[in-house]
Amino acid sequence: MAITLVVHSAKPFSPNQPFCFTSHHLKFHHFHSQRFIPRIPFSSFRNNNNNPLPETECPVPREQQPVNEFKALCDSFPFSWASGDLVEYCSRLFATGLAFALFVGLPVNLFGSVGPVPEPLKPFLDAVSGGLIVVTLAVVRMYLGWAYVGNRLLSATVEYEETGWYDGQIWVKTPEVLARDRLLGSFSVKPVLSRLKNTLVVLATSLLVCAVVFVNIENGQKNVYIPSEEAGGRSVPGVYNDESARSFEPDAFCGGEPADP
Repeated sequence: MAITLVVHSAKPFSPNQPFCFTSHHLKFHHFHSQRFIPRIPFSSFRNNNNNPLPETECPVPREQQPVNEFKALCDSFPFSWASGDLVEYCSRLFATGLAFALFVGLPVNLFGSVGPVPEPLKPFLDAVSGGLIVVTLAVVRMYLGWAYVGNRLLSATVEYEETGWYDGQIWVKTPEVLARDRLLGSFSVKPVLSRLKNTLVVLATSLLVCAVVFVNIENGQKNVYIPSEEAGGRSVPGVYNDESARSFEPDAFCGGEPADP
C-alpha cells in the first residue's frame, strides 16, 4: 500500500514560520492491486554513476544469463500469460480449452464413432476432458519454463556453454549479481510458480470430476444389459439369448427343445 502526501496551503510557506498539518491538508491514495504479479524494473538495478554493470564482467553469454532469460520468458508465448493479469490469464486458458473442445474434441466424438451414440452426454464429456488435458499440458509447460529460470536466478552459480554442449562451464556470481537475481527470483518468479501450481490443482480436480462422471455413465450402460439368467429368465432388449429365443419360437429351431448341456 502506497501513501501519497499532498499538502495544500493557501498562504505562501515561509521557512521562518512554523507550519502545522491539519486533517484537511492530507490526502491518502491507496493502491490495491492483487491481480498482477509484481515486477521489478530492470532500470532499478542501474546506478546513476558511470560504473560498469555487473553483466560486463560476466563471462556467460548474454543469451544464457539468467536475467536475460527472465526477460525473454516474460515476452515469449505462452509463458507471458502466467505473469500478467489474473483475469486475462484465466480467460486465455479458458479460451484455449474451449476452442480445443469445440473444434477438435466434439467433432471427433460425434462424427468419429460408428453407429448411434448410446449416451448423449458422453461425447460432450469427452470433449471437455480433452480441453482440460490440453490446458493442463500448456500449464505444465509454463511451469517447467518458469521453474528453470527461477532456479538459475536463485542459484549462486551459473552453468553455461561457451560454444557448444561439450565445453560447459560454471561461473560463480558476484555479490551484486547474486543479490539482483535473487530479488527477481523471489518477487517475480515465485508468485508466478504459485499461480501455476494453483492452476494445476484446479485442473487436476476438474479432470477427476470428469473421470468420476465418465465411470458412472459406463456403469449405467452396463447395468442395462443384464443377462437373462440374472433377470429371472426374461428377455432383455438389445441382448440375444438362445434360451429366450427358443421359448418364444420353438418351431424356428431345429430339434425343438434345447438339449441339456
